[in-house]
Amino acid sequence: MTFSILCFVALGIQIISFIFLLFAFRKTDGRSTTPQVPVSLIICAHDEEENIRELVPLLLQQEYPQFEVIIVEDRCNDETYDYLLQATKEDTRLKMVRVTQKPEHINGKKFALTLGIKAAKNNWVLLTDADCRPASNQWIARMAERFEEPAKLVLGFSPYFKTTGLLNAFIRFESLLTGIQFIGMALMGKPYMGVGRNLAYRKALFLENKGFNSHLDVVGGDDDLFVNQHATKESTVVSIGEEALIFSKPKITWREFLYQKFRHLSVGKRYKFSDKIVLSLFSLSWILTWFIVLPGLFFLSAAKVLLGLFLIRWILLMVLMHYGPKKMGSKFEVWKVPFLDFMYAFYYLVTGAKALLVKKVKWKN
Repeated sequence: MTFSILCFVALGIQIISFIFLLFAFRKTDGRSTTPQVPVSLIICAHDEEENIRELVPLLLQQEYPQFEVIIVEDRCNDETYDYLLQATKEDTRLKMVRVTQKPEHINGKKFALTLGIKAAKNNWVLLTDADCRPASNQWIARMAERFEEPAKLVLGFSPYFKTTGLLNAFIRFESLLTGIQFIGMALMGKPYMGVGRNLAYRKALFLENKGFNSHLDVVGGDDDLFVNQHATKESTVVSIGEEALIFSKPKITWREFLYQKFRHLSVGKRYKFSDKIVLSLFSLSWILTWFIVLPGLFFLSAAKVLLGLFLIRWILLMVLMHYGPKKMGSKFEVWKVPFLDFMYAFYYLVTGAKALLVKKVKWKN
């Protein structure tokens, strides 16, 4: 009896979650009609010469009246400094902030990002990473359309480039599902995280709350923890659509990808209690759906009912993986969802457990 109840509860949580997220994306992210405000783009780079050489020209080609690009050269061992030294002479919109050493007790990326934000001359800062590429020359404009009162945070979405292979398919599936969750929750007035690959906020919000002071020693969290701590229904908006996207280069090995996810998931332990409960229920119900409900279909007396609910869940997930990305300006091959659905349960079982045990990880050497 208890086993049956557990199966129904797991499926119920999944079905209700998918329905709520589908309804969330029926809402539109209203655009501003106010004049375009100046923006400061900030990118931290540690041994990212190749990426910086590709990214900087794309940023300078953005069609937006007033913006600056600040590259924080963080103790690079390559030729990033030499490239930026010359590039800053060729375009006054490009600036470089150099980090030659950092305090021992502070995470490297957060220290670099803090210096970049403090160097920004504009009230709004827009963040991305060196390995990202804007989907269009309207990226800044689309994000800046949400820079109106009372907004203090603007959440954007950053999918991964599509290549071949199972790993790439899973990375895109996982990132799209994460995006559907945090964008959908923000649309419902419950923002809980953002991604630093496509995130904007007021410089004053950062300075007034002493930046990353509460988690300076933690690797990661410069995006999701910051949003989790300061985002509210009134202060947080989203910018979605094809032109608002910025693509990121995916990891090319399972080891690199899993390490990245261990780092991200380990930060979740510091989320607000209510957010941890909601996310834990979502993840746990997903795991139980495959490792408890599926076996139960073969011996429980209510197997037919469970099978019906299982199929409803599957249909809703495939609809969500079509409709959610479409609303965000992206797309996904829905026919891959059933297999990736199972992989996701196994992945979360392994990475989630390890993330709870990880005590310290690094951004880069």
